[in-house]
Amino acid sequence: MDNIPNLITVMRLLLVPVVISSITSHHWHFAFGAFAIAGISDAIDGFIARRFDMRSELGAYLDPLADKALLMSIYVALAIATILPGWIAILVVSRDLMIVGAVVISWVLDKPVAIRPLWVSKFNTAAQISFAGAVLAAMAFGFTLDGWFEVMLSGVAALTLASTAAYLTQWLKHMSA
Repeated sequence: MDNIPNLITVMRLLLVPVVISSITSHHWHFAFGAFAIAGISDAIDGFIARRFDMRSELGAYLDPLADKALLMSIYVALAIATILPGWIAILVVSRDLMIVGAVVISWVLDKPVAIRPLWVSKFNTAAQISFAGAVLAAMAFGFTLDGWFEVMLSGVAALTLASTAAYLTQWLKHMSA
């Protein structure tokens, strides 16, 4: 692979099983460190791609795939480890599966839909990443989950539902046109 940003993104994808294995084995420092490395690598690959005009079609697919694989896996692993309630993992995963399903249905029905990130989706992603990072940091460094946990959990749930509704509305309008 001759595209450095894509190589960094593939390495980020390879961190997913490392983070998940670390969570399920309760190696919290390692899980948090791998999550932090993944986040930093995401910023670096994006910077390199833009700064040195190394954007590619493959990168446009790989980057969000790596982000979603990491986030969905972390939410599921944290729910399995009983750190997060199962319903939030189901909500996070279901949203992304609904979006992918809508795109596939649109393609099968020969009405391809262009999915562009909506502002609510960007807030949702930022909230999901922040919450996952805060929970991993709390577990790694022994912070309590009191107070802030319920507020962040509620915020992630609300933004995930709002994002789901926004994409579903957009998709239904497209399919009805």
